[in-house]
Amino acid sequence: MTTFPELHTSKRILMGPGPSDAHPKVLLAMATPLIGHLDPEFLRIMDEVKEMVRLTLQTKNELTFVVSAPGSAGMETCLVNLLEPGDEAVICVHGVFGNRMADIAGRCGANVIRVEAPWGKPIDPAALEEALSGRRPKLVAIVHAETSTGVLQPLERISEITHRAGALLVVDAVTSWCGAPVKVDEWEIDALYSGSQKCLSAPPGLSPVTFSPRAVKALDERKTKVQSWFLDLTQVRHYWSGSKRAYHHTAPVSSVLAMHEALRLVLEEGLENRFRRHRENHELLRAGLEPLGFEFIVEPQYRLPMLNAVKLPAGVDDAEYRKRLLDEFNIEVGGGLGDFAGKIWRIGLMGNSSSANHVNMLLDALRTMINK
Repeated sequence: MTTFPELHTSKRILMGPGPSDAHPKVLLAMATPLIGHLDPEFLRIMDEVKEMVRLTLQTKNELTFVVSAPGSAGMETCLVNLLEPGDEAVICVHGVFGNRMADIAGRCGANVIRVEAPWGKPIDPAALEEALSGRRPKLVAIVHAETSTGVLQPLERISEITHRAGALLVVDAVTSWCGAPVKVDEWEIDALYSGSQKCLSAPPGLSPVTFSPRAVKALDERKTKVQSWFLDLTQVRHYWSGSKRAYHHTAPVSSVLAMHEALRLVLEEGLENRFRRHRENHELLRAGLEPLGFEFIVEPQYRLPMLNAVKLPAGVDDAEYRKRLLDEFNIEVGGGLGDFAGKIWRIGLMGNSSSANHVNMLLDALRTMINK
């Protein structure tokens, strides 16, 4: 008979690109006794989760709910529901996750037009305007907070250009949600997705999404079936709304309970207070990293406060130093992806991991290693 030891994991200090450290109250919520996914008590909790998601996204969109899968499934939910074969989709690419959106749009059978910017730079609105000249695409998709590069993309001008072309605006807010302003209604975002494990500081595995009335109209006017059964909004939306909930799938009850508590903590802190905390800890980190020889790759006005992309000093080996941080100090930071692999670190200050204590622990560890 094969036996396995009891499960024990190390207590890490999570300062990578996600997940972030969860608040003890969130972990406690996840450990509460299970109830059924159609239990009236759970349906009430689902309604409260929807309303708190609306408040944190600053939207009144009726079609707002949580996909029972991580942020990549939120990305796919938005694109597979809005795109049909032959549609034209303009995808803005300035990192890994723009590339992923372009891939999914192509798999939907869309004609993909890419608007690109160098890694570490935001998309130039003029480049989008040029790409849209003479076109009326179904949608424009863009990453608000590019996790692979640390770029915070301004959206107001992008939205104006997109809607002038008659297109829907789709936004990836996986890293920015609950750490920086995301104003769905004010910025006229038509479809948006995020993830539970970054600035919300809930366990990974859930993806909030929201759709404007314009996006819902496009969904209702589809001529073909959505290519994914599980992510088809014409079905799953009835599980999350309406007086009589229609069974669609067994929701991850414990994860939803954890998200409920995480959202409650966000609103208890207050959005502006939370955004300020992320900015202040970013500045504290910057002030400590630069004297050690780390260089930020993004211009100050476009830097993500919750995901700091920094070029390594001479003599600091990426894999060796990240391994030492983990083995000797229990601190996790992220390496570079794609064009930046082996060249940068991605240091997360997300949600519950955005604290002066986290920053000072990392800086002390780096000073110890570099000055040896």
